[in-house]
Amino acid sequence: MLVSVEITGGRRKLSPAAQLARTSAGLHSSSTDEDSRELAEVADLDFESALDEFQELARSAGAVIEATVVQRRPRAEISTLIGPGKVEEVEAVVRSTGANLVLFDHDLSPSQTRNLNDLLPCRVIDRTQLILDIFAKHARTREGHLQVELAQLEYQLPRLAGKGKAMSQLGGGIGTRGPGETKLETDRRRIRERIDRLKMQLDQVRRNRRQQRQRREAVPVPTVALVGYTNAGKSTLFNALTDASVLESARMFATLDPKLRHLALPSRRKVLLSDTVGFIRNLPHTLVTSFRATLEEVERAELLLHVRDAASPMMEEQKSQVEAVLAELEVSGTPTLQVLNKIDLLSPNERAFLVASPAPDTVAVSAHTGEGLGRLIAAIEEKIGGKEAPDPTATASFRIPQREGRAIAALEGGAFLENKRFEGNLVYFTARGPASLLQRYRRFQTHEAGTLPETGPQQRSRYRTQAVD
Repeated sequence: MLVSVEITGGRRKLSPAAQLARTSAGLHSSSTDEDSRELAEVADLDFESALDEFQELARSAGAVIEATVVQRRPRAEISTLIGPGKVEEVEAVVRSTGANLVLFDHDLSPSQTRNLNDLLPCRVIDRTQLILDIFAKHARTREGHLQVELAQLEYQLPRLAGKGKAMSQLGGGIGTRGPGETKLETDRRRIRERIDRLKMQLDQVRRNRRQQRQRREAVPVPTVALVGYTNAGKSTLFNALTDASVLESARMFATLDPKLRHLALPSRRKVLLSDTVGFIRNLPHTLVTSFRATLEEVERAELLLHVRDAASPMMEEQKSQVEAVLAELEVSGTPTLQVLNKIDLLSPNERAFLVASPAPDTVAVSAHTGEGLGRLIAAIEEKIGGKEAPDPTATASFRIPQREGRAIAALEGGAFLENKRFEGNLVYFTARGPASLLQRYRRFQTHEAGTLPETGPQQRSRYRTQAVD
């Protein structure tokens, strides 16, 4: 059974994202009754979208929904969130439907959880616990299991509660002096010890990732990270771009463990494409903290592809939710391409408008049909290879002895070669490709090249460090 609660604060308010959606729809502030009705309709759309999302979360966890109860309140009830009358209604519905679990689309405090479990004839869990359960279901790697367990334990620690004298705190009077720790204190101590061990193991995972990243960076390959709202089509797009076979599912949080694949751009430059976990509204802070190791790929990326569901009525609100998490990760300043996915679900007129009149740094695609993928790859190329990029595209002329076959093969594999000719045992050509690759074989460049981009001392030092003779 689902319980959806909207706390209105005395009057119906819109979230900032809903206000933005309202503004873009042309609903300007006014005191007329018509505009008031429009405001209420947008608020209803926001609430209904949140309810649909919560129902999909429940299904993703494997629940069969027997009933849904909705309540709008000006303020939360301190003891039970929904008030005594609504608790009685929920109890009656639970008994009539035979439901064995009540899911709240709201975070419950430890005391609210205890009170509701005492008042209702079945178990009660809140939104955060539901998301943690989905994460546990989809974790595949050891790292994923560690991160899920850490988030679950940090969630459970303040919610440990005892029943009866066996779990009560020790007293100070006659007859209340006990032998030492109570069971509740023992459980808390064990959980804290387990949390410390998990953090140590995750630190080791981070160190291993750092070593792998340093090996990758020895031959600099830019990283492009897919980010976006859950179920926006990131994994489908990842497969379409890289011919990978990661799980594609309409269920939320189908991708939990990060995936990395090479993507070859038209200039033969290679980038690493990273598929990451999706975000959601009111994403629990404990999840962001626990999955920091996974999200390091986002923090280290040179370019973010913000994948958005172009067919969703709440596309702007979902965008703001993703940007809030990116701000928490301190990557708001990373160059970003807005990828409007699922345009195959739009009407022909809407699709034509998005394709013909894109906003700046925006590409409309359909990962399902492949429409627009060429435009997306070209946009990635432009962002990665521009003058302001960490490793821009450059051009240089080379004169290489034929015995240096490895150098010639490396340049052929990573750059475009033009005007290739042979004179005796020397090979002459002009190469266009990543500046770091051309700098690696700088000793073979002719003096008239001079077309490598200007670099500061720090970049020149980085190229020298990465040179391979």
